[in-house]
Amino acid sequence: MKQLIRTTRRMTSPFCSFVTLTLSVKKFSGFGLTLFLLVLIGCQDHPALNPQTPSPGQNIRPKSPNPDWAPNIDPPMWAVIEELLRLNPTPLWQLTPQEARQRPTVKDAVNNLLSQNNIAPPPVNVTITERTIPGWNGAPLRAKIYTPKTGSGPFPVIVYFHGGGWVIANPDVYEASTIALSQNTGAVVVSVEYRKAPEFKFPTAHEDTYASYVWVRNNAASLNGNPAKIAVAGESAGGNMAVTTSLLSKERGTPLPVHILSVYPVANNDLNTPSYQRFANAKPLDKPLVEWFVDKYFNSPADGDTKLISLVDVADLSGLPPTTIIAAEIDPLLSEGKQLADKMQSQGVPVAYQYYEGVTHEFFGTYAIVPDAARAQDFAASRLKEAFR
Repeated sequence: MKQLIRTTRRMTSPFCSFVTLTLSVKKFSGFGLTLFLLVLIGCQDHPALNPQTPSPGQNIRPKSPNPDWAPNIDPPMWAVIEELLRLNPTPLWQLTPQEARQRPTVKDAVNNLLSQNNIAPPPVNVTITERTIPGWNGAPLRAKIYTPKTGSGPFPVIVYFHGGGWVIANPDVYEASTIALSQNTGAVVVSVEYRKAPEFKFPTAHEDTYASYVWVRNNAASLNGNPAKIAVAGESAGGNMAVTTSLLSKERGTPLPVHILSVYPVANNDLNTPSYQRFANAKPLDKPLVEWFVDKYFNSPADGDTKLISLVDVADLSGLPPTTIIAAEIDPLLSEGKQLADKMQSQGVPVAYQYYEGVTHEFFGTYAIVPDAARAQDFAASRLKEAFR
């Protein structure tokens, strides 16, 4: 059954905004109170309305007022971005790719804040190993593998693709996400270090991620994984490649994953959408950085108009597996993520779209500090566990 969810922590979806409306009505009539209770029953099982017990880091607050580009940013989110900007005073798009790869990341900002406040990072209950797997045309790729410490397997498997605009970052930078996915789902997570631009231009990263998925399918047993229960997941550029890996699998006759988790994905080649206009100066992802990424990865602007980039405008997404899309409000990619959800649903793909207010691009792995990141992780895990049944 098709499913499109637009609920958020602040209850701004069509359904849960109705709950908010009844809150104002209930003061004036018993009917309003009854209606509120009935609607609340319909909402109460949603992960965003039942957050985990807050961790100590979620009490961390910023030192400065909210920025002009996000006056409604959640305080814990702004604390993370504020620390990131302190660590990185020079915008990445003013650096070379080699320089940008050495700069502190959101992960570093989170860890710094925890350390400054004498708060231990979240516990890790997975075993972490590394191995080399083949990418496109057999090129060796580094992969980090996260295996649950509880249970005997064979476990479900998630093939995960990190973000970074096809230019920067690696599995270590996104390790908070992969640890959480493994722990919350009981799955083995294989995080792939695909090759980056400008050393390796389009479509190398896309073909590397597809090749890594094929390898995992064929070698799941060696990972103590179940080849019948393999999902794909990714953030940003990796969220795009979680979809394109599934698309290439459909076209090339490779068995499809059981689920796609796509977190604030690149889904189109339009840098003038409403969210690009509203959040052109947002952090950590702004419009100049996106332009810098595509300049490094694309051979020419025409690459952006292919099905692997323009999922919304060009790709045939029919027949893809059930998909979860997680969106952040303060993100230039917000509009295209919603467009992707709408297109998938129109082409018969069951989709759950989850939108979080007050948070930025890259929030998914900040759950040690940002409450909505913990909620998003829970929601993603619930969708994956359902797919693994």
